[in-house]
Amino acid sequence: MEIDHHTLVGFAKSFGLFYLLAMAAAAIIYACWPANRARFDKAARDIIDDEDTPWR
Repeated sequence: MEIDHHTLVGFAKSFGLFYLLAMAAAAIIYACWPANRARFDKAARDIIDDEDTPWR
């Protein structure tokens, strides 16, 4: 079986789409996982706490 350009491009587009969807789902699951809530809340507070004084 010979692989031509159109077959290879179609496979690459399909695999890329599924790879992108899997990575997006993994990122959303990681961000919404209950055990990570404290870490993200601390990071959000630290950014605001650092900006309460004038820049020197």
